[in-house]
Amino acid sequence: MKAQEKVIEKIADPARNTCRLCAPLGASTVFRGIENCIPLLHGSQGCSTYIRRYMISHFREPVDIASSNFSESAAVFGGRENLHTALDNVIGKYQPSLVGIATTCLSETIGDDVSLYIKEYNEKSKSDVPVVNVPTPSYKGIHTDGYRDAVISCIKTVSKENESGDFINIIPAFVSPEDLRHLKEIASDFKTDAVLFPDYSETLDGESWESYKKISPGGTLLSDIARIKSAKASIVIGSSLSRSGLSGSLSDHLPNSHFMNLPIGIDLCDEFFGAFEKATGKQLPEKYSSERNRLVDSYMDAHKYFFEKRAIIAGDEDLVVSLASFMSEIGIVPVICATGSDNPAAAEIIKKYAPDAEVMSDSDYATVLDKAKGMNCDLVIGSSKGFYLSKNLSIPLVRVGFPVHDRFGSQRIKHLGYRGTQSILDNIANAIIEHKQNSSNIGYSYL
Repeated sequence: MKAQEKVIEKIADPARNTCRLCAPLGASTVFRGIENCIPLLHGSQGCSTYIRRYMISHFREPVDIASSNFSESAAVFGGRENLHTALDNVIGKYQPSLVGIATTCLSETIGDDVSLYIKEYNEKSKSDVPVVNVPTPSYKGIHTDGYRDAVISCIKTVSKENESGDFINIIPAFVSPEDLRHLKEIASDFKTDAVLFPDYSETLDGESWESYKKISPGGTLLSDIARIKSAKASIVIGSSLSRSGLSGSLSDHLPNSHFMNLPIGIDLCDEFFGAFEKATGKQLPEKYSSERNRLVDSYMDAHKYFFEKRAIIAGDEDLVVSLASFMSEIGIVPVICATGSDNPAAAEIIKKYAPDAEVMSDSDYATVLDKAKGMNCDLVIGSSKGFYLSKNLSIPLVRVGFPVHDRFGSQRIKHLGYRGTQSILDNIANAIIEHKQNSSNIGYSYL
């Protein structure tokens, strides 16, 4: 009987407020980063509604995500007709340059052959609109996996083998539109031609419109995606992009690739800019040397606020890995590093940067809270989901990453580079100071 109870307990141990989101959300973000592309989820309508809700509340932009809208009969007999009807509607109403199809758990579970359905549709409709298909069952991955697999599928489908060109690729993980704009600024300052893919810096943080547009302007040009395989070098930013997934591996499709973690903190920024110098054959512009020197100065200025503070870092694998390195540089001790991914390689990297931290993979915030009680933590660094920890532990939350629903301007948070690091450092210092002031009996104003 006790053995049966243990088995039941194991089966019934659900995730509570997970540190991850669904795989089709990541794929949809990539598709939003392609010019005149419309994402289409093959599955139930609720999946696209859930994703739109998350993206709109974070980016505060209109987000259209089509759905093949499974009914009970489609769930039993397959979604061929639903997908063909959805493609007719999407192509007819939006006139896209590309349709990006991401499968949901339901269509993957019943075994829909989406590649066959697309082939049949193209033969029947004679459509010349390219269609990219990426498998994104959330029971086999999370939003960062869906993001990576969509990037790979787009390159496999659209990019062509040509002679080597005099340009580089910049392939970032799931970062903010402001980060993407900063990466384009860096490429411009290096005076180099660069293909940034995906680029949702305008489609998910655009200007106001005088009249409604069916698809937000901006995004990586299809012609640029088509030449990705011809680049002289590729800079791939984020640990999650270095792994193979359901769509294969980026290293199989990118020339002369430099894989690295998100450039947050001096060490990782130095590595990033060093790779940029190597890839372009050009020296670091003085502008970034000055930013680095100011950042070093701020490390010293803020050390008295940071020394031996104890932090919980929770969120995307890419962000947690780099923040663990950054925290260790400035004297903050990461005591818990929690991610939604189940990646032993990422856990090893985190341990290298934060050897004394409790690394929690495939985790949820309720479990993190249970672990954090009694650990004397001073702050939480992560998305709005971390407010659950902040409120229950009565410590400040520094909001970074995705999703940030409860503050304004989350799409304009800069994380990357010396300048992004400076912004995060300032926010951490001010959160610690504000918490100290608010918890003081005298409320002093000079610290």
